[in-house]
Amino acid sequence: MGRSASRGAKEFRNWAGNQVCLPVQQHRPNSVASVSAVVAKAQRSGETVKAVGSGHSFTAAACTSGHMIALDRLNKVEAVDHETCRVTVQAGITLAALNEQLAAVGLAMPNLGDIAYQTVAGAIGTATHGTGLLLGNLATAVVGMEIVSGSGEIIWCDEGTNPELLAVARVGVGALGVVTKVTLQCVPEFNLHVQESVEDLDDLLDGFAEHAAGNDHFEFFWVPGTQKAMVKRNNRTQRVAEPESKPAYFLNKIVMENVAFGAICRVARRWPSTVPAIARSLSSLAGDREVVDRSDRVFASPRLVKFCEMEYGVPIEALPEAFRRVRAFAAELGEPILFPVECRVSAADDIPLSTAQGRTSAWIAVHRYRGIDYANYFQGVEAIMNDYNGRPHWGKLHFQNAASLAPRYPEWDRFMETRAKLDPTGVFHNTYTDRVFGP
Repeated sequence: MGRSASRGAKEFRNWAGNQVCLPVQQHRPNSVASVSAVVAKAQRSGETVKAVGSGHSFTAAACTSGHMIALDRLNKVEAVDHETCRVTVQAGITLAALNEQLAAVGLAMPNLGDIAYQTVAGAIGTATHGTGLLLGNLATAVVGMEIVSGSGEIIWCDEGTNPELLAVARVGVGALGVVTKVTLQCVPEFNLHVQESVEDLDDLLDGFAEHAAGNDHFEFFWVPGTQKAMVKRNNRTQRVAEPESKPAYFLNKIVMENVAFGAICRVARRWPSTVPAIARSLSSLAGDREVVDRSDRVFASPRLVKFCEMEYGVPIEALPEAFRRVRAFAAELGEPILFPVECRVSAADDIPLSTAQGRTSAWIAVHRYRGIDYANYFQGVEAIMNDYNGRPHWGKLHFQNAASLAPRYPEWDRFMETRAKLDPTGVFHNTYTDRVFGP
């Protein structure tokens, strides 16, 4: 059947190390038929199943005490249509591997987040996004999908076959079934002109709408306790790539952003009183940077320093006020914060459970270094986001439940109806889906 299963109890731990579970059995199928067999057997036995990709979600979305299906062997590019720029891939391929294979055939994803460790299924299923006022999250690039339902049925959906299912299932948070294959609408490969600078936070907030509209990709990072923010403006260009030299890239991306920053975080965790001085030093060390490089190499950066994260989407017009409230809260919290607060933007879409469904969105992301308690900080920021009908990123930490989330999604019932049809016996439920969607 092409399936490998481990019956010995083996602990699963996510990338950040904040979610741990002990599945009754772990499976690493290398075919869709094997996935189907695992699900069908579990359904007949009254057991549960959860699929896992790279484990980069900060929530318990993939955790289970039942059967765990790892998708890492379903990692192939199956078809490339150069005329339409559509690419069909197995769902366990990582974004990093996909990017390289797309580049080899002259294609690219239209947009990406700043981490490429995730599998395609995990990224689309949680509405993972990059930044760009006219660009939707990664799930908006999905034009076809294969999903294994709660009975083990293998279902294909695209614009001509089961289009209603495709419309809903692109963002499923693992609650609808096991996604095993997707067709992605890609674009011809392109380069980005990178311009990084340090600017005044209030000036950025005052002109936020203009900054977002004036660049293909705009974001900024602000270190609490400072007045400056590091700004990234990435714009498409016809210029040939002029990447950093390997030594410069190693110094900036590996040594400074990871090794040195990790050491600083460990110092701050041991001696919290040093954080304000460290924050000011970090702000002063940041400087201007300009390169031209292949799009995926610009979007994604290595992330070796592990952390926990919460991110909320709010209506874009609310961003300046909401961000200023987060700044005030951080100053009053009484807990030193070293990790920057990140701000991005994305286009509205029509996916029922997408965090940008029906509204152009701005994003505020907060982080804590691993081993540092995040509860007070994250709960305080979430309380602010609630005032703007904020929607939490499905793969990042939050404290919402079904009762608080349902009013924020106009097509919530449409998703729940699809869930009931695909998984009527609850094969794919776990503690996280019980909390956010109901049992």
